[in-house]
Amino acid sequence: MSGNGSGRRRYAVVVDPVGTGQDYPAAFAAAGVETVAVLSAAEPIHHFLGSWHPENFAYLHRFDGGLDRLATAVREHHPLCVVAGAETGVELTDALCELVLPGTGNPPAPPGTPCPRRNKWAMAQAVERAGLPHVRQFCSDDPAATGEWLERTGLAGSRLVLKPPNSGGTDDVHFVAPGEDWRPYFDQIHGKLNTLELRNDAVLVGEYVEGTEYMIDSYSVDGAHGLVDVCRYVKSKRGDRLGLYDLVEFLAPDHPAVSEVWPYAQQVLDAVQVRNGCAHTEVILSPAGPRFLEVGARPAGGGHQMITTLATGSNQIRRTVEHRVHGIHYPSYELVQHVCSVVINSPAAGVWQNPELFDRAKSLPTYWAEHFEGRSGEPVPQTVDFVTYLGWVVLAGPDHAAVTADYQHLKDLERQIQIAPATGAGAADPPGAERSRHG
Repeated sequence: MSGNGSGRRRYAVVVDPVGTGQDYPAAFAAAGVETVAVLSAAEPIHHFLGSWHPENFAYLHRFDGGLDRLATAVREHHPLCVVAGAETGVELTDALCELVLPGTGNPPAPPGTPCPRRNKWAMAQAVERAGLPHVRQFCSDDPAATGEWLERTGLAGSRLVLKPPNSGGTDDVHFVAPGEDWRPYFDQIHGKLNTLELRNDAVLVGEYVEGTEYMIDSYSVDGAHGLVDVCRYVKSKRGDRLGLYDLVEFLAPDHPAVSEVWPYAQQVLDAVQVRNGCAHTEVILSPAGPRFLEVGARPAGGGHQMITTLATGSNQIRRTVEHRVHGIHYPSYELVQHVCSVVINSPAAGVWQNPELFDRAKSLPTYWAEHFEGRSGEPVPQTVDFVTYLGWVVLAGPDHAAVTADYQHLKDLERQIQIAPATGAGAADPPGAERSRHG
């Protein structure tokens, strides 16, 4: 391959190219660039094993703790860029990029300091230091200190949210009702091995904020932030569990909500020092205005790149290639058609009795694609987070009313789902518990 006409092969380095990051090799190859994989550990975590395809890379390097050795090896490829493919690779990407291509990534956190683009408490503190409106939060490994903070801030007895500071995919996100004891949830989270195979050494506690949630996808170049897409989330809760996805819907760039959340999201990106590359920022638009939830410094996962392309004609991975290979940076996007992803949730754990129910989805006027688990009669889990849903259906078309009508039809079908108790071998450990969905 001689992509630049000089006869020298060109390479892009992707750290942990799993989950959504598995899409990078094909995208770079279309631009005449080969991809080098760097793993932040000997092997990807279990959650990502299904999306690890080493055969797609020209070279593979594994990080063994020797950052200088890794940087020396990566420099031999004269790469165009070093980018993160998944959440697990964010911090190593920062450190490696600073040694290989300084100034083209995001500034690494000082040694021993949590990264504000990775740790939820560190990013919350960065947003507060920047003077932005924010959700009141506290992070500690000590229930007594947490209780003192709740009393001091007047939040004791209020609605609260508890979650791990270093996880993803709505893992162990709990809602505490007014007057309810938050300590059992604290004990459940603290010390547990989370979905990213990290020990929860502390618990993040914050006030619950009412409002509509938005995800703002961006691509940045030298601190100039370009808008890739904005989505409205509809979520629900089941008991104490928050973050059950119902709908992900793309908005036009001139939508009134975009004019509120995008300026705020850019300030958040500045606060957590996203200067280059992909990010997705989650924001609640409360009656008092936007309030920051969290940010990820890598492409949005869970199939989001696919539906972003359907809605806008591009996505974060394509923006990466256009910038790193061709030097192109776009300030915004165009909504080419109305698109939503409808998430189908399971009301209980057990065996799905009527999966044929959703065969009707294919006949909907705006149907575009689907994926379902549990069609074989095997046990499925109750939906409690982003990993345990039954499936999804993507709807797309020029008529927003038609898309909305088909969404309502799918939700009518969801209410007819029948789950029977599972018995025998495997009943206690449904396959859905180990699905690889976190991007």
